[in-house]
Amino acid sequence: MDNSNTLPRGSATVPTRERTTSSRIKSIFSGSVGNMVEWYDWYVYAAFSLYFAKTFFPKGDTTAQLLNTAAIFAVGFLMRPIGGWLMGLYADKVGRKKALMASVYLMCFGSLLIALSPGYEIIGIGAPILLVFARLLQGLSVGGEYGTSATYLSEMATKERRGFYSSFQYVTLISGQLIALAVLIVLQQLLTTEELYAWGWRIPFAIGALCAIVALYLRRGMEETESFTKKEKAKESAMRTLLRHPKELMTVVGLTMGGTLAFYTYTTYMQKYLVNTVGMSISDSTTISAATLFLFMCLQPIIGGLSDKIGRRPILIAFGILGTLFTVPILTTLHTIQTWWGAFFLIMAALIIVSGYTSINAVVKAELFPTEIRALGVGLPYALTVSIFGGTAEYIALWFKSIGMETGYYWYVTACIAVSLLVYITMKDTRKHSRILTD
Repeated sequence: MDNSNTLPRGSATVPTRERTTSSRIKSIFSGSVGNMVEWYDWYVYAAFSLYFAKTFFPKGDTTAQLLNTAAIFAVGFLMRPIGGWLMGLYADKVGRKKALMASVYLMCFGSLLIALSPGYEIIGIGAPILLVFARLLQGLSVGGEYGTSATYLSEMATKERRGFYSSFQYVTLISGQLIALAVLIVLQQLLTTEELYAWGWRIPFAIGALCAIVALYLRRGMEETESFTKKEKAKESAMRTLLRHPKELMTVVGLTMGGTLAFYTYTTYMQKYLVNTVGMSISDSTTISAATLFLFMCLQPIIGGLSDKIGRRPILIAFGILGTLFTVPILTTLHTIQTWWGAFFLIMAALIIVSGYTSINAVVKAELFPTEIRALGVGLPYALTVSIFGGTAEYIALWFKSIGMETGYYWYVTACIAVSLLVYITMKDTRKHSRILTD
């Protein structure tokens, strides 16, 4: 338990000193910057897939090539449950810090492999195979990153500010996506369209590999959390302990389903939706995505801090109700919008709603589990749910479009949010019933 003074084998053997506010902030910053680099590498794929689709796949119509790249985007998600499982076990056994460093190594290698991979015209079927392998490595990395970083930030924060500090997981997640889009905008200004299609798309993947080295350096200076250093030595396997918490596991699945699908719909898929469905230029869709993501990022600590005052459950319920009521109207109206500002305001309205999930989902999950299985309990069921719903969002949306029933996807998102709403209504407020006992 969290309030035990027994040290686990392999943990620090020095007495725990009083942690100052500055040391907490420094560790949270170091962990967050690494998280930002991880998610930058992950989202660069989605941001630049419009340009490299032709490199890795044989010639065909644009929708077919996007379906191929979206399928590989989904394949990367298949490794996320494995990453959540392996890194969760590792983090709960040897420490959050070591697990976070290991995930950066994997992401670095995956990005470097994509940056250097030859195209279909050079090595044929080997090109998409290399792309799949690289995405599998990145999926393994980011699958382990989420649960471990959610656990780390939640344990490092004080009880009174836990919602606020843990919200920075999505601040850095969104900032990673935002930086990926910023790199895209800069390259669109510096290079011609032909150069971006030919070789310019490789630049952001190389940048990601280099930034991972910086992230490793910063994470070396992180402190281990007090919850981990004071936990008792495990009396049984982690998986056996995890299975003793079926209600908590199903809660993670239920509260994640609608939120992750809505998040991927209005972020990674929206850039393609504006081009492929609304008919906007790639440049306009990129700037709209960047503008809305920046404001979305700024909302996270505000709503996270609000959850420290009024609780987590009311905010989740607000997301569930508004998401169920307004998803179809927003996407239906967006389909017919032709102006930059019209698309901006509609997407921003959707992201304000989604903030009710993204800002606090990490801390809610961390507060559900005891220390000895917290990283595993957060990471594994979350990764499974994201793989099923978030990882397939683009592919399912494009599939509905390819059969002439695009509005079917709008109702699919609505239904998933409605299921999550049922979980929010029936669950306890984790701010009042948290299992994180150390501050």
